[in-house]
Amino acid sequence: METMTEALDVVGAAIVPSDLFGPITHDPAAQHAARRRFRRLSVLIHPDRVDPVYAARAAAAFTHASDLYRRWQQAATTTDADAAAAIVLDGSRGSYRLGPRHARGSIADLHHAIDSGGAGVVVKVPRNVSSNALIDAERAALTEIAASAEGGNDWLRAYFPQLIDHLIHANPVTGARRRVTVLDSLTTGFVTLAEVRAAYPGGLDPRDWVWIHRRLLRAIAAAHRAGWVHTAVTADNVLIHPERHGLVLAGWSFATRPGTVPLATIPSLREHYPPESSTGSPATLAWDVYMAHQLMLTTLAGTAPDRLRAFALGCMQPQPSLRPDAVDLLDEFDDLLDTLYGRRRFRPFTMPTTKGQ
Repeated sequence: METMTEALDVVGAAIVPSDLFGPITHDPAAQHAARRRFRRLSVLIHPDRVDPVYAARAAAAFTHASDLYRRWQQAATTTDADAAAAIVLDGSRGSYRLGPRHARGSIADLHHAIDSGGAGVVVKVPRNVSSNALIDAERAALTEIAASAEGGNDWLRAYFPQLIDHLIHANPVTGARRRVTVLDSLTTGFVTLAEVRAAYPGGLDPRDWVWIHRRLLRAIAAAHRAGWVHTAVTADNVLIHPERHGLVLAGWSFATRPGTVPLATIPSLREHYPPESSTGSPATLAWDVYMAHQLMLTTLAGTAPDRLRAFALGCMQPQPSLRPDAVDLLDEFDDLLDTLYGRRRFRPFTMPTTKGQ
């Protein structure tokens, strides 16, 4: 059961109605649950019920929760639910009508949204103002990587999220200002490697992994050439398009310059980080190389051929200076693939849930 202060935090972090009251639906049971949720919040945060110290904050929270519940109710009882529940954020390049949250990242929530021209985008909102510096890092990294892809290297853009806009969103309860980024939509047809691993619990066929790894190495090498270390090459941050064999390296909030200590890491994924991450050492390009090959071994599980496993372990040596550069690995990995599988050919890849469709 939530306390009053916890309820204030939850309401302040909420942006769209579904953040507080769940998916909008015409189902009577869900509507009843939403009503109970609003009543419970009202008991906790009504300004007449709280300590006077919290009165101003509680008043703002109650107003915000009431507005979101009103929108939720209207959406649940109309045929145009999107319009009834619409929350619009204004950026420097356009306006964005937020839809429900579609993913919860380590520091931010990602929302489907429609821009003023009708195109689908993703709006990334940090849950706490303490993550503003990480959002700034992502913005800087994506801007500079995109610039480095110009001049004949436009094909590199396909490996990274495209930064479309940015804005400031004030917490309606505390007034704290959160930095928000708008990215191109990568939800249609893309799945994360975490989803791939869940679909293949016994390990992915290495013949399917190799095209993923070649593209991942390209993305990492391009970022390194632009002067950035990703530092969070994890299954949740690598998206692939199974049918098109596309790959996007997302999750740039943790990116940093080589030679600087990352602002943060993901505590729940400690075992995936290189040894130097636990000593407070500055990040080097070798950090990403380690994590990419840890990801390889984790995704393949017991299916990796001995030579592929040896290749990965060679890239995960404890001393960062002994790990090869991502740029050099591109040719080395191609040579290994020629030895293992011979002439390259397109191998269709389908997630198990889409087989037979």
